[in-house]
Amino acid sequence: MIDPKKVLEGARHTLSIEAEAILALRERIDSTFSAAIEMLSSCAGRVVITGMGKSGLVCQKIASTMASTGTPAFFLHPAEGIHGDLGMLKKGDVVIAVSNSGETEEILRILPVIKRMGLSMVTMTGNLSSTLARAGDVSLDVSVTKEACPLGLAPTASTTVTLAMGDALAVALLQEKNFQAEDFALFHPGGALGKRLLLRVDDLMHQGEEIPLVSEQTTVKEALFEITNKKLGITGVVDASSALVGVFTDGDLRRCLELGTESLEWLISKVMNANPKRILRQNLAAKALQQMEQYSVTSLFVFEQQEDKQPVGIVHLHDLLKAGVV
Repeated sequence: MIDPKKVLEGARHTLSIEAEAILALRERIDSTFSAAIEMLSSCAGRVVITGMGKSGLVCQKIASTMASTGTPAFFLHPAEGIHGDLGMLKKGDVVIAVSNSGETEEILRILPVIKRMGLSMVTMTGNLSSTLARAGDVSLDVSVTKEACPLGLAPTASTTVTLAMGDALAVALLQEKNFQAEDFALFHPGGALGKRLLLRVDDLMHQGEEIPLVSEQTTVKEALFEITNKKLGITGVVDASSALVGVFTDGDLRRCLELGTESLEWLISKVMNANPKRILRQNLAAKALQQMEQYSVTSLFVFEQQEDKQPVGIVHLHDLLKAGVV
C-alpha cells in the first residue's frame, strides 16, 4: 500500500524544486539572452536545434514551438548527424546546441562541421566552463542547483529549466517578428483557432440560386414557400432594383398566423423587418458569429461592399457550426 501523505509531499517537493529553478533562471535573462535573440532573429536560414537523450526530447519541443510561432526551425539528432544528417545544414542557418554537462560526445563531434560551415551557434548548458559553452558564439546558462530526482541522477529540474529557456527564446522571437494571431492560424489551419481566424464569410455563404429572396409584392404565403425551399428559415425582401429592403423569418410567420390565417394573403412588405442585418463577404466568419450573437439572429445577408444594396450571399449559423467556427 502506498502512503498517500508521503506521495503528496514528494510530488509537491518536486514541483517546488522545479519552480524555484525556473525562478532562478529569470536572473540570467540579460544581455547574453538579448545577443541570442539578435542572432536568431537575423538568421537568414533555419534554426537548427540539436541535443542528445532527454535534452534531445526538449530540443524537439523547442523546435516545434519556434516553427509554429514564425521561426523556421527543426531538430537535428546529433548521433544521426555524424552519420550523414549534417547534410541538412546550410549556409545561413543558426544552431542551438543543448547539453546540460556541455560535454556530450555526440554534440562535440559535430562542432567542427558547424564551425567549418561558418554557422553561428547558441549553446544552452548547465556548465559555462564546458567545451560546448566555450564553442558557442552565445552561451545561455541553464544550470540548476539540484535535480528534483532524489537520487540526483534523472534529468528533471534541468530539463524543465532548459524547456523554459527555449520557450523564452521562442516568445521573444515571436514578439520581435511581430507575429500575430492570424500568422499563428496560418500554421494551424486544422485547429479551432485556425478556423476562427482563417475562414471568411465568403468561404461559407450560400450564393446564387441558394439565396432566399422574394419581391416586395410577394404575399406572406408565397414567401413561406421560399423559406421552405431554401431551408434557411428566412427570406430576404427586395425592391424592383433587387436592393435588399427587408427580411422575413419563420418566426415572423408564426407571429402573423397568431393574427389569423388571412395574414397569409398580406403583402410581405407589410410585415417584413425593414432592418436586415448584413455583413461583407471578406469579413471573418468569427465576425459573422459575433454579429449573430449581438443581434440575436441566425442569418446575415452578405454584400460585396459596404455601400452595395444587392446581396451576393447569405450565411447561416448552421454554416458556422458545420465549419467549426462556433
